[in-house]
Amino acid sequence: MRLLRDARIDKCFDVSHNNFIQKIMQPNSIVKDKRNWLYGAGCLLCVEIFIAAFLHDRIVRPYVGDLLAVVFLYCLVRSVVTTPVRPTVAAVLLVAYAIEGLQYLHLLTYVGLAHSRLAALVLGNHFEWGDMLAYTLGAAGILAAERAKVLYDQYYA
Repeated sequence: MRLLRDARIDKCFDVSHNNFIQKIMQPNSIVKDKRNWLYGAGCLLCVEIFIAAFLHDRIVRPYVGDLLAVVFLYCLVRSVVTTPVRPTVAAVLLVAYAIEGLQYLHLLTYVGLAHSRLAALVLGNHFEWGDMLAYTLGAAGILAAERAKVLYDQYYA
């Protein structure tokens, strides 16, 4: 009886049986995924800073920058929490709309930051419907990219 019990205990702690070493050595896919989202957010932040600092045109800075801002926020959120795609995109889009709405209400003037270049750069200083369209197109692009990823994984991975 003692031999049987010892065999069961050995089986529980048998490294080869539980593939313990393989599980430890494999990178955690959730952590790796979050790290990739954080890298993407960092790259997009660099692109946004470049656009804000060096591009002063009428298309790329106001509209492409706003589109990329939604994608940046999405990547940032996905690097922190694991949530379903659609609710995350909806939340990010609502945040972008809220910021644009605060521009409509001239928030920076009310809080005394109207002359702050950094505040105007981060939050914006005037409302435009084109910005709302750019945010919406950014969200649609995220949904399309996530759907393409699901289809790719379904058929080719």
